[in-house]
Amino acid sequence: MLTDGGPQALPATLDWIINNSTCPTNKTAPECRSTHSYCQDSSSFVHGGYKCQCFDGYQGNPYVHGGCQDIDECAFPHKYVCYGDCINTQGNYTCKCSAGYTGNASIPNGCRDIDECKDRVTYSCYGNCQNFNGSFTCQCPSGTDGNPFTNGGCITIKRSFTGLSVGLGVGGGTSILFLALGVPFIMRKIKLQREKMMRDAFFNQNHGLLLQQLISHNSDIGERMIITLRELEKATNNFDRARVIGGGGHGVVFKGIIDLKVVAIKKSRILVQREIDEFINEVVVLSQVNHRNVVKLLGCCLETEVPLLVYEFISNGTLYQHLHVEGPISLLWVARIRIALGVARALSYLHSAASMPIFHRDIKSANILLDDSLTAKVSDFGTSRYIPIDQTGVTTEVQGTKGYLDPMYYYTGRLTDKSDVFSFGVLLIELLTRKKPFVYRSEHGDNLVSHFRKLLAIGNLDGIIDAQVMEEEDGEVQEVAAVAAMCTKLRGEDRPTMREVETTLESILVKKKQIPCITSARRHDEDETQVHYTSIELVAIEEGRECTMEEMNAGEASRQYTMEEEILLSASYPR
Repeated sequence: MLTDGGPQALPATLDWIINNSTCPTNKTAPECRSTHSYCQDSSSFVHGGYKCQCFDGYQGNPYVHGGCQDIDECAFPHKYVCYGDCINTQGNYTCKCSAGYTGNASIPNGCRDIDECKDRVTYSCYGNCQNFNGSFTCQCPSGTDGNPFTNGGCITIKRSFTGLSVGLGVGGGTSILFLALGVPFIMRKIKLQREKMMRDAFFNQNHGLLLQQLISHNSDIGERMIITLRELEKATNNFDRARVIGGGGHGVVFKGIIDLKVVAIKKSRILVQREIDEFINEVVVLSQVNHRNVVKLLGCCLETEVPLLVYEFISNGTLYQHLHVEGPISLLWVARIRIALGVARALSYLHSAASMPIFHRDIKSANILLDDSLTAKVSDFGTSRYIPIDQTGVTTEVQGTKGYLDPMYYYTGRLTDKSDVFSFGVLLIELLTRKKPFVYRSEHGDNLVSHFRKLLAIGNLDGIIDAQVMEEEDGEVQEVAAVAAMCTKLRGEDRPTMREVETTLESILVKKKQIPCITSARRHDEDETQVHYTSIELVAIEEGRECTMEEMNAGEASRQYTMEEEILLSASYPR
């Protein structure tokens, strides 16, 4: 087109093809080098030809290795519309309604509230049910008390006025005096009787008799595990809010003192009877767990509507609090490796050495407690599950924390030991980078795991690794990063076991020479012909010095205790 000002730009379309042939029958071509690419015949040219394309859900350059990258659809809500909870995965995303709602989350107002009161069997409400948006309440009818979430759990309040009627039969001022003195006593008696009936009802409802039978073979364990409500009220000053030291989605934690020892008392928020049944089963299993990197369960109280758990008190806060502090300096790099090794040992024990395999299901930095020597203690088993030893997994409701959750578990509902492995891999990345997995987004919209794996693949981790780690490390970053990448592979079967992860981290610490000592047990056995070492007490024997307590803690290998050892050890824990 020409104008008085001269020629203007002409509309044009540019297209190209690789050659005049067509795609191979298997839809692959050597030019399509990216894993997530395919060959597509061109329809733009008369003589045929083909070119490469990225798969749906991927974008980038299909002609180079790793060129097609996952699109994080959740980062572009204007394009990939979602009116509920959006979860991104490799090559796809899902959009589902939030808890307590059902329907189509891909359209406006598509998620509607679930009326739990219409399905009393599923939601186990046998009292007065009131529905709210996203939740509901269930209470015993007027004139009754107890647990409305179990059939027959609401008990009629018995009011006895025998003493009052007797008083009315006495004449004149004597009856008035009797009433004045006797009614408060009678009312107090009724109140105490009601409280006892409720405690007994909760105890039976919470499978207290079953728990007693399971542990009746040893009176020491039985006495230690069963703790009365009165003891806990005394320990916490009647659950004073000033004693609250933490909490989360599954409960509140109080600090208390029992037998002159400090303990942590967890008050759960579980309300559904089905979950209480599972909770009791977990108590039975965890009561038999004894590992130095797992917070010790000291006992439980079953006299309340929701059971209470009593744990050993860990005084140095969580790994999250130590890691995500303001300023450039956080935990030392060697301390981070030792903490990771401690968590790996705990998970390895729970998966393969406990009396019955236990899957934690919510491994994250906020659930790793640290004692004064920075020894890691895995805590919060509120969502943990155990499975029969002859099975590899269990299909269950998906639970966990965004950013740490295994994508395969999220989509299939199949919980396996590899679900914990994925969460542990995310924890390793968090230790390396000091980035928060549940909020992190790269400039391209990638989550922490995806961005980390991409940078590792191209050998460019300098941009994401914590500056303090880069300064303190001595070649271990690449090894630890490789372990994290293996743990966070998409397919669970491609991930290592926690025992393999534990062994790898131990070898990294050995090469770093962070355990240059021998144990006292080695000194005591010097005259014996054969000497047994733990898996990492192998260095600097010639120095001949004994381990400090912290070094012995850091160098101790995974262990499991027999029931006899458990009985002996239990004597050292408070009731």
